[in-house]
Amino acid sequence: MPLVPSVRAVLLDDDRLVLFRRTVPGEELYWSIPGGHVEPGDTSLEHTLHREVLEELGATVSGVTPLTTLECVREEGVKTQHVYGCRLVSMDLALRCGPEFSDPARGLYEVVRLPLDPAEITAINLVPPELGAYLADHITRLPELIS
Repeated sequence: MPLVPSVRAVLLDDDRLVLFRRTVPGEELYWSIPGGHVEPGDTSLEHTLHREVLEELGATVSGVTPLTTLECVREEGVKTQHVYGCRLVSMDLALRCGPEFSDPARGLYEVVRLPLDPAEITAINLVPPELGAYLADHITRLPELIS
């Protein structure tokens, strides 16, 4: 059974990838990139992407470019992840909002920038793993793929 689709932002800040280092109580450390579920009020996948980067980073982006669509098989069904590349225009972490920032049980979302190096990607526990594999294969080409 298909699950609600999500968008993910492969966000470049000059020559670095912007990610979250996730520390959640009772879970192993992992990393993720900005993004989230498509909500009923979203008018398009790109609208979802802009909403999510604003909520999670207080950020605006440009050069939004479709990169890939991942089908992630989970116990509860298939999760479609629409992956977009984009470039950071501005970010103000004071503007972040949403339940992930008001509920301590959701853990910490530490913003980190990594070099565009496959070894940096394979060295971390990036979720979903399908995204980690995609990025490890394409990380050095991202600047030329994103408008």
